[in-house]
Amino acid sequence: MRTTVTALAVWLCLAGPATVAATGELRGLVRAGGSPVADAVVWLEAPPGATAESGPAPLLDQRNLQFLPRVLAVRVGTRVKFPNSDRVFHNVFSFHDGKKFDLGVYPVGAVKYVTFDQPGVSRLFCNIHPGMAGYVVVVDSPYFSAAGETGAFAIHAPPGRYTYHAWRPGAPRLSGSVAVEADASLDVQWP
Repeated sequence: MRTTVTALAVWLCLAGPATVAATGELRGLVRAGGSPVADAVVWLEAPPGATAESGPAPLLDQRNLQFLPRVLAVRVGTRVKFPNSDRVFHNVFSFHDGKKFDLGVYPVGAVKYVTFDQPGVSRLFCNIHPGMAGYVVVVDSPYFSAAGETGAFAIHAPPGRYTYHAWRPGAPRLSGSVAVEADASLDVQWP
């Protein structure tokens, strides 16, 4: 038993101290003219090689003749799932800035995929339903968030000072500086 304890103590000394990556949280609100704004994206510029935990594959659904969510934020290189959950055919395409693609016409229950390999904003449309419009905002950072219906967002990133960017449909992009630490906050305000 003594040999086992001694061997464990020697191994722990040789292994060195355990390192744990500290994570800060940046919470905030997005507003325009003083009112909360949904459908906005906030991201932090990240140093090269920055990583973050990845979640489930993002999806941009087609339901009730709408894109849901209307604005989807993803990191460069992300493969997005485009299911058709409507009772009608759709043809999702983007021909403006960002990723240019055309998924062709597909029926209810069908799923198509697009990999977004460059940063930028892709405006989405359906050539069958001209009232449908959505956005995929592709950022070159693992630290980003889309604002919810109340304008609230949260970003988890290592503590430090960052340049932030904010985007929303029809408005100029905003940038500034923010410190990420425990309980940090940021109010993003468009006039």
